[in-house]
Amino acid sequence: MTAIRILVGSVYGGALLTARAIKKELETEGHQATVLENPVLEDITSNEEPLLVCTSTTGQGELPANLLPFYLALREQLPQQPGRPFGVIVLGDSSYGDTFCGAGELMTEALYETSARKVGDTLQIDALETMEPEAEALPWVRQWLGQV
Repeated sequence: MTAIRILVGSVYGGALLTARAIKKELETEGHQATVLENPVLEDITSNEEPLLVCTSTTGQGELPANLLPFYLALREQLPQQPGRPFGVIVLGDSSYGDTFCGAGELMTEALYETSARKVGDTLQIDALETMEPEAEALPWVRQWLGQV
């Protein structure tokens, strides 16, 4: 079975609850999942497990405070991750217009700069349409894992 690392960015807890639900469900299916609430570069440079970014977006289209230090270190140090598979689940609010799900785009760009390989399309979950993000995330993750 697959072992994955889930990098979490959460403002009000929605992305963290979604990541924990993913972990719980995957573990019942025999996978291993590590939820990283305050990730640091060593969390990804010490292994080769696929990465799953599960983050919300601030009103300005930015990363939540708990994921920002990881993102900045990633952009500054660019630890090469050639071919490492990653996926992105991003929570946002479409009423913010152009900044909707901007955190997902930031993480995607940063991981591309390390030569990581994106698997599948980004899952964008709109708070105006979905009250339970994990209900959308779980089927997406199963499909994503099949492509990793």
